[in-house]
Amino acid sequence: MRPLSIDGAYAVQPEVHRDSRGSFHEWFRGEEFTAVTGRSFAVAQANCSVSRRGTLRGIHYASVPPGQAKYVSCVRGAVWDVIVDLRTDSPTYRRWEALRLDDEHHTAVFAAEGLGHAFLALTDDATMMYLCSSTYAPEREHGIHPFDPEIGISWPEGYSYLLSPKDDRAPGLAAAEAAGTLPRGSALPAPARPASAPHHDQEGRCR
Repeated sequence: MRPLSIDGAYAVQPEVHRDSRGSFHEWFRGEEFTAVTGRSFAVAQANCSVSRRGTLRGIHYASVPPGQAKYVSCVRGAVWDVIVDLRTDSPTYRRWEALRLDDEHHTAVFAAEGLGHAFLALTDDATMMYLCSSTYAPEREHGIHPFDPEIGISWPEGYSYLLSPKDDRAPGLAAAEAAGTLPRGSALPAPARPASAPHHDQEGRCR
């Protein structure tokens, strides 16, 4: 698990065990997550999305507080996954970073509250699994247009981009900032830290 260039964003590269039966890997492990990030991650909702090739979802974010942190992995096919810093008081405001997530390497990403998230499906039936820190609340959900030139995301070429009507109508960054809908990191409470973590033996059993 390594930090990305945006504070609160991480890439997770698991060890994948393969044999004649298939493969196995640990997708998420709270003890290691806390050791790296210094915070706990309580899962309030788990989502699954399936997308045809060329589908572009995002840029999505939630009002803070409470915001919505996401831990995301692609379990079938491949996507171009993007995290955008939308916190207006952040030193990396407007910065974006992209990673390929696929069902071969099983890389996952974590995006803290206040960060925007988007992805482009590179294959048909690209299947994404999300662990979320808060439940879906329509009144707190927002979006930024993924082709906003002020952010300037370099999306892979050669795709017929398919956006939902809502994402295609999403405002640009400047309009969202003027409307006061963008998050501020200072408005977020300090992430919860566990008092103690359970001990696991080498086979992953909790003692």
